[in-house]
Amino acid sequence: KSFLGDDGSETSYYALLGVERDASAEDIKKAYKRKSLQMHPDKLAQRGQVVTDELQAEFTKMKEAYEILSDPHKRETYDAIGARGMKWVEEPFSIDPQDLATNFSKSSVIDRSKIFAIFVAVAVSILLLPIFICLHLDGAFGENASWFATFIPLWIWDGFLVFYHVRLIMMGPIERPEHIPEEEWSDPLPMPKRYMSLFRFCLLALFEIFATLKLDDSFGGSWFMAFLPYYLWELTSIYKKWPITKMKIVTITDLESAFGKTSADFTEEEKEAIKDGYAVVSSLEGEDFDEAVRAKTAARQELIKSAFRFIFSLFVLLQLAGSFTLSWWFVFLPVWVISVLLCLHNYQTFAQVQKKAAEKDPTLFGIEGDPLNASTDYGAVGVDGTATTDAAGGRTSPPTPLTEDERENLKAEVMVHASNLCTKCCSQGFLLVLVCLFVAKLQGATFSSFWIISPFLLVAGIILCCLGLAIFGISENPEDAELFNTTTTAAFGGDTKPDSANAPIIPTNYAPPPTDEVDPELGEGGEGATTQTTTAPEAETPAESAAAPVDLLDTVPSKEQAADMADLD
Repeated sequence: KSFLGDDGSETSYYALLGVERDASAEDIKKAYKRKSLQMHPDKLAQRGQVVTDELQAEFTKMKEAYEILSDPHKRETYDAIGARGMKWVEEPFSIDPQDLATNFSKSSVIDRSKIFAIFVAVAVSILLLPIFICLHLDGAFGENASWFATFIPLWIWDGFLVFYHVRLIMMGPIERPEHIPEEEWSDPLPMPKRYMSLFRFCLLALFEIFATLKLDDSFGGSWFMAFLPYYLWELTSIYKKWPITKMKIVTITDLESAFGKTSADFTEEEKEAIKDGYAVVSSLEGEDFDEAVRAKTAARQELIKSAFRFIFSLFVLLQLAGSFTLSWWFVFLPVWVISVLLCLHNYQTFAQVQKKAAEKDPTLFGIEGDPLNASTDYGAVGVDGTATTDAAGGRTSPPTPLTEDERENLKAEVMVHASNLCTKCCSQGFLLVLVCLFVAKLQGATFSSFWIISPFLLVAGIILCCLGLAIFGISENPEDAELFNTTTTAAFGGDTKPDSANAPIIPTNYAPPPTDEVDPELGEGGEGATTQTTTAPEAETPAESAAAPVDLLDTVPSKEQAADMADLD
C-alpha cells in the first residue's frame, strides 16, 4: 500500500456512492440505484438539465466504483491498495517509478515497518535451516538431538510447495482468451505437466524424509532405499531433457519439401510427430532459430549436470553405506570437476562471441593495421595457375563496414559475455571455498560450522541494513523547497549564475582614475613629460550597458589608491 496506494487526492469509491467503508453488499447496491437515478445522463436530460462532459465523467466514475465494490475480491484489493494500485496491478507497465517514490515518501512509519518486516521474515525463512544445521553440527542441541526436528524449517517449506502444486492442479485448465483464435491457443500449463511437476516434487520430498530418518537411525531400510526417490527424480529430469537434445531444427520450407505438400495440408498425426521431434523456425538466421539453439544447448548442459549429480550422489551413498572408506575430498571430486568445466564452458562461449565480433569488425579489437594479421597477395595464383592479386586467388575479402549503432551493439554483446564470464567464474570460486570448508568439517575440522555460512549471514545483514536505511530514510521533498542555495554555493567557490532580476547592475563604463606616466623621449620633468594615458569613456546607452559585467578586482589601482591601501595595512 505504501507504493501502490492512493495519495488521497482522489475521491474514494465509498464517497462516490455515499456509503461507509463497512457497508454491506446490499447497502452498496441500494446506494448505486439511488445515485443512478440522480446522476444518469438520461435522467438529467428528462429533468431538463444539460448533460456536460463533467457530469458524464462523474456518472462513469460512480459506475466504476459500484463495479469494484460489488465484487468481494476487487473490493478487498481496493481496500488494500486503492484505485490507482488496482490499475497498476492490472497494467504493470503503466507504473511510474516517480509516483511510486512519491507514494512511499508519504507513507507512515507503520507501513514502512511492515515492509521491512517482510524482508526480515524472508531472510529469516531462508537462513533458518542452515543456522539450525550448524547448531546441530556444533552440538548446541545436545548429543541426542533429532535431525528430523532440526529440519523443521524444511518441512514447512515443503508443505507450502505441496499446497502450491495442489492448488495449481485444482485451478483446472486455463481458459482461452477471447482475442486469441482457438487454433492458435495452447494451455501454457497443461494438466499433464502440472501432475508431473507434483510427482517430481513428491519424489524429492520423500528422499528428504527417508534420508533424515536414516540419519536418526529411524529408517529400517538401507541407504540405497533412502536414495531411491532421488534417483527416480533424476530419471524424470533426463526424461524431460532428452527429447530436446535430439530435436531437429528445420524450417517450414524443409518440412513442406520432405512431406511433399503445404503445411496447411498436414494431418493431425503429422503435426503431432513434427511437434515431438522438430523445432520449426521461420529461417535459419532469425531470432527463433537462435532461441531453439539455446534451448538445445541448455538441455544438453542439464543432462551433463544430471550425470555429475548422479555420480556424486553415488559416491556419497557408498561413503555413507560404508562400502568404501575414502576421503571426503575424493567423494566431492565430481563437484571440483563440474566447477572447472562450467568455467571453461563460459570462457569458450565468450571466446566464440569475441571471435565473431572480430570477424565482423576487426578495428573493434585493434586488429586493423597489424602486420602479423594483415593478409597479402604474395604467391597467390588463380585457377589457371597464373599469378593473380584478386580475392579468388586466396585473399579473403574485407568485412562489410558496420554502422556506428552496429558497432555499439557488437561491443555491448562482447561486454555482456565478458561480464557473464567474470560473474560465473567468481561465483564458482566463492562456492568452491564454501564447499571446501564443508568438506574440511566432514573430515573432522574443529572450527565452528558457522564459518561455512558466515558469508551468507554477512551479506544478508548488509542487505537488511541498506534496506532499513532506504525504507526509513526516504522523506517527502516539499514542492516549494529550494534544491540549491546559490548564495552558499557561491561563497564556497561554486559556479553559479545570479538571477538577472535581482542581481546588482555593474556599470561597464567604469575606468580607473587617470595616471601620470613619464614619456621616455622627453624624460622626467620635461615639458609635456606627463600624458593622460587613461580617460573616461563616453557614457554608454542602456543597450550597451547590458554587456557582460566587468570584474572590479581586475582593475589596476592608481598610485594614490595604492598609497591609501598601504596606510590601511
